[in-house]
Amino acid sequence: MKKIIKAPAWCMFLFVVTFWVSLAQAAGKTPVPHGQMIMEAVRITGPLTFCDEPVPLDNPDVRERLERELIIALDSTDSVVLWLKRSNRYFPEIERTLRASNMPDDLKYITIAESSLRPHAYSPKGAAGYWQFIEGTGLKYGLEITDNIDERRNFQQATGAALTYLRDLYALFNSWTLAAAAYNMGEDGLKAEITVQKVNDYYMLHLNPETHRYIFRILAAKIILSDPAKFGYAPLRHDLYHPVPSDTVEIKTTRSVPVHIIACAAKTYFKVIKDLNPQIRRYHLPAGAFLIQIPKGAADGFSGRFETLEKQWAAEKDKYLYTVKKGDTLTGIALRFNVPYRALLIWNEISGNKKIMPGEKLYIFADSPDSTSSPVNSGVDAATD
Repeated sequence: MKKIIKAPAWCMFLFVVTFWVSLAQAAGKTPVPHGQMIMEAVRITGPLTFCDEPVPLDNPDVRERLERELIIALDSTDSVVLWLKRSNRYFPEIERTLRASNMPDDLKYITIAESSLRPHAYSPKGAAGYWQFIEGTGLKYGLEITDNIDERRNFQQATGAALTYLRDLYALFNSWTLAAAAYNMGEDGLKAEITVQKVNDYYMLHLNPETHRYIFRILAAKIILSDPAKFGYAPLRHDLYHPVPSDTVEIKTTRSVPVHIIACAAKTYFKVIKDLNPQIRRYHLPAGAFLIQIPKGAADGFSGRFETLEKQWAAEKDKYLYTVKKGDTLTGIALRFNVPYRALLIWNEISGNKKIMPGEKLYIFADSPDSTSSPVNSGVDAATD
């Protein structure tokens, strides 16, 4: 088997540059050398602002830090392409929310620096979702974060929480630049640095390496996405990802319900429900009241279909209930009933390291309740509540 060697990202950038050189040659123009094109691409003449606050480009250190982040971003051509594609899906809603809140439009670029607009982005420090909330801050700003639901991954909920948090940070620091820096490192940490260093200008503060780069990463995203053609990107409308039309419905249930029941009620697939609702972490929706997204047009009659399917499932599931016996193991039970071991864990909402005890009840959903491999007809004791 031949070993496949992936070209470094800078090769992709040079490929883009070469493409534009070839266009220039085809048009009869004198091509600009590759290196010069890169130099010109990251040459920012200004003026440049973040949330209408000026970036001091006349400061050589500031200019160097900005150019570094621009070069790093442009070195990752695949990332920039995905920024362009995803921003078309998500930025319009962020922009509407910012306008409604009378907040600066530039704040939308924070999502690029934080997660590249990925719902399942997760950091080593435990930050998650589009806006990369850590658990404590997410809970403080009203997001539900449990083993089953993580609203940091819900675009609408997380965006509302993030903008409220940023508004509070602005009230604290009276600067959107400092508010963004505090969003990255925490308000207590930034206040401490301002107090000790006796400086309240982000560009003049000595901060941890991540926050030292943070505003410049946001600015790099702003510069590239505001004028992608300058950097060799000219996407057509069909190249971009578009918002996925959906309906919002409320589900109220007193018991845990499999996601596939919701999918059936919405006349769609399990995957579609999970994709529309990345906050649902597992295979079941827990007891409670939830607003969820379903495919556009499926809301008509959804509540009635869901109620019928949920009641039917609840009435029939005990046909598949098995009582654990002495000596049973999860692996052994899966083999006996000819079902996947992982499916057994999912059906019963348990982990593989769980110790099962005699008398416990397990759901074993064989192909049909009258199958010879079902708990009811397998020749072993079944039980009902």
